[in-house]
Amino acid sequence: MTGGAAASGYGASAEDRSQWLGPTPVDRSRWPGATAEDEAGGRWPGPSADRRPPAAPPAVPPPGPGGMSIGVLAGGAAAAGTHARAVDASAHLVAVSPELLDAIRVLRGRLPLLARTGDDGLETLDAELALLEEEAADGGRVERGRLARLRALLTGGATAAGGLAAGLAVVESIGRLIG
Repeated sequence: MTGGAAASGYGASAEDRSQWLGPTPVDRSRWPGATAEDEAGGRWPGPSADRRPPAAPPAVPPPGPGGMSIGVLAGGAAAAGTHARAVDASAHLVAVSPELLDAIRVLRGRLPLLARTGDDGLETLDAELALLEEEAADGGRVERGRLARLRALLTGGATAAGGLAAGLAVVESIGRLIG
């Protein structure tokens, strides 16, 4: 288990409110050949051409009566028992690059030049850009999901801004950060 929450038992509950900082960590117990460079770059060790982890999970012993069994816990939360509660509130935030912030400023400067129609998505896009700038100003990090939503707005064809060179620069900068 590399994140999330699991609970077992009568009335038990699990909640995942996680937000991670940087790329997903490599579970070195499962992939002993992993290096810090692999982890930082999101690459997985092994012979496969696409460098992804093997599909087969590690062998996990069966749980005891009323319990649960987790082979490897590299993040997250687990609880077992009557009315047990597991909450994973870890953070997965991404450090914002100066290039992304510059690209966002340029794109926001171009938005007023576009002809506006009823529901062209430009207001939604401008609001997402403003929220991202605000979040980045408050610590230099943003939620990974916010970057993914912004990329989807620009690449989904819902707004003309995605066709601007400034929009492409934002999408490329996001791609370098979250893949």
